Amino acid sequence: MPPVVRVVLLLMLSNLFMTWAWYGHLKTLRAHHWMIAVLASWGIAFFEYTIQVPANRLGYEHLSLPQLKILQEVITLAVFVPFAVLYMRQPVRLDFLWAALCMAGAVYFMFRGAPAPAP
Repeated sequence: MPPVVRVVLLLMLSNLFMTWAWYGHLKTLRAHHWMIAVLASWGIAFFEYTIQVPANRLGYEHLSLPQLKILQEVITLAVFVPFAVLYMRQPVRLDFLWAALCMAGAVYFMFRGAPAPAP
């Protein structure tokens, strides 16, 4: 499997944990004190970081830092929208499409004529 594909898969998995840590408590822990949500989120975020850090290290070997960052943002949106719609029961909005198109433009500009990654 090409390294960049591994980076994308690891970042997607990392983002699943991140999204759950950041927003899952809004549904599952609403009746609890906010500190319980903080502790639960920290616990989930630990797993997110154990995936995200190796993904970024591998990604930095094959992508420039700006490319790695914009890739992360696109993956964040790709994970967040299904989470918001399917789990949090948010309505699908046309704004999701416009945001995705803006991100696609950002990817285009970040990757066109891409310089070699840092050593």
